[in-house]
Amino acid sequence: MIGIIGYGRFGRLAARHLAENYPVIVCGRRDLSPEKMPHNVRADSFQNVCRQRIVIPCMPISSFKDVLAAAAPFIKPGALVADVCSVKVKPVQWMKAALPQSVSILGTHPMFGPDSASDGLGGMKIALCRVRIAEGQYGKVVSFLERSGLEVIETTPEEHDRQIAVSLALTHFIGRSLASFGARELAIDTEGYKRLLHILDVVEHDTRQLFSDMHRYNPYAKEARAAFMNAMATVEAELNS
Repeated sequence: MIGIIGYGRFGRLAARHLAENYPVIVCGRRDLSPEKMPHNVRADSFQNVCRQRIVIPCMPISSFKDVLAAAAPFIKPGALVADVCSVKVKPVQWMKAALPQSVSILGTHPMFGPDSASDGLGGMKIALCRVRIAEGQYGKVVSFLERSGLEVIETTPEEHDRQIAVSLALTHFIGRSLASFGARELAIDTEGYKRLLHILDVVEHDTRQLFSDMHRYNPYAKEARAAFMNAMATVEAELNS
């Protein structure tokens, strides 16, 4: 059985897909009415969710450390804890510090969400960081993910955060900037402008909390933002010269 801590947008997505193969129990602050649960998913107490063989915390990065500390006393030896945070260096450090050697740890970042995966998981990507997990158990996880249609990318927490600082954090930075600028549909537009609006549309479906957390907790995000702003200043200077 799989336990999912947190039943927000991604928690619901994870529960729905995992429940196609395994029984799932969840806890969270959202509406956990039985009639609103997918087949093979039910609500349970925080303690019981933490006692499952596989535990998946699904909450904002800024809440992860505190929730992990509360969960640690209930997690059983031999269990696997797999986070789904969009940064990896900090969550991996927190899991290694909070969880005993008897607990397996796998860092994951599903590169999709409820909107992008609305038609299924086929062709979507998921990054995996092997932290503390036996070869056989890790192989089973990879096989399951690939059978689900996902492309598995094996990486380190550091390399993940370096790349995601550009591919995710910087993309959201540009999207939020477009929103502040007031970008909107225009009658006289171009294909390039439409693609900019697509970025705006994508990031506005995610919470402000996620945007803040991915920049605050990624050690390489500030560097990526600064490099981008410097590049813009260079282009602006060229136009003004």
